[in-house]
Amino acid sequence: MKKNIMKRFLAFTLPVVLMAGMFSGCQSKQENKEETLSTEEETGGAVDLTVWCATEDEELMNQMIGSFKTKYSSEAEFNINIESIGEADCKNELFKDMENGADVFTFADDQLRILVAAGALSPVVNADTVKAANIDGASETATINDKLYAYPMTADNGYFLYYNKAYFSEADVQSLNTMLDVAAASGKKVVMDWTSGWYLYSFFGGTGLEMGLNDDGVSNHCNWNAMDTEIKGTDVATSMLSIANHPGFLNAVDASFVSGIQDGSVIAGVFGVWDANAVAGAWGENYGATKLPTYNCAGKDVQMVSFTGYKMVGVNAYSANEEWAHKLAEWITNEENQTLRFTMRGQGPSNKKAAASPTIAESPAIQAILAQSEYAVPQRIGANYWAPVQKFGEQMATGITPSDLQQYMDSLVEEITISYSK
Repeated sequence: MKKNIMKRFLAFTLPVVLMAGMFSGCQSKQENKEETLSTEEETGGAVDLTVWCATEDEELMNQMIGSFKTKYSSEAEFNINIESIGEADCKNELFKDMENGADVFTFADDQLRILVAAGALSPVVNADTVKAANIDGASETATINDKLYAYPMTADNGYFLYYNKAYFSEADVQSLNTMLDVAAASGKKVVMDWTSGWYLYSFFGGTGLEMGLNDDGVSNHCNWNAMDTEIKGTDVATSMLSIANHPGFLNAVDASFVSGIQDGSVIAGVFGVWDANAVAGAWGENYGATKLPTYNCAGKDVQMVSFTGYKMVGVNAYSANEEWAHKLAEWITNEENQTLRFTMRGQGPSNKKAAASPTIAESPAIQAILAQSEYAVPQRIGANYWAPVQKFGEQMATGITPSDLQQYMDSLVEEITISYSK
């Protein structure tokens, strides 16, 4: 999964005119499909299904499909093909040819609305049962206009703080500034990825400054350049520049975090549950995880706020074996397989019973996600957010103050909030 997890949250937005044309075409094609049910579904003969999942999930998916075939072996003969198309690319690939796309696929919750609008998702058949089995937030996020459109799969799509207990106390990890001092004194690093707007939101989320999706579902509103708020946008930038210049800080992507904990140069980092196994392997009994720390901004300790979300399994509305596709999607996301997903991939379940199991409840990463949930918001942003915020993060990571910081923040906000009509 690695760094691609960040991309899984990226909003994909089509121009409104193109969307309207595509959606009307999808509707008529879907009506034709419903009139001609698959002969294979009607007769119980051979069932062909294609599943899209991330490369890292292929071994896990193979086990799930194997148990599915065993469960329903008396009802049909299955030909189930797994293709390596992860959450980051799924939607784009599906929109190229929905009728010939995967029957079952995984995606991040921020993509739900456009998939529904495009007519790409077949609503969940056993909706009441699925809702009851999963935590409220996951079920609500998978629902539009009171209709459940996807099967919740995980409730851990966020980030938090990993730390090595050999260096940090529980008090130390409450403050990023304290952690940087501890790391520097030991010749070590605290890592965060400033090339991604997914992580960079954490510096602004708790300041009172605002950023989010407008009612049009496409453009953003943002006041990160505000000059009349208690904490100004330039205050945040100034704090980030100070952090970047600290000898205990390292701006690095996920893969570098993992290699750093393995070679001993990194003793803390802000990433997600997909790194839990690597962290546990490197730090052993010193493996610690908790909510994000505060950081000093304009003389105040500001709690870092994260984006959060859920991963889901969708059924293609154009599947030739739609009934079996739903059965497979529900199977992939049931209690047993969400528990298996945690065991093999360290990913936190949305299923209530799975989440309450002793093994999962004792996981430091899952407990950290739960602790951070109090300081987390769903990612609801337009596509124009990502590129300018990446550029902003890369600039801050240099530690070099732009010649006119306020003007720089003004330009950042202008790019984030630009309208597609311009």
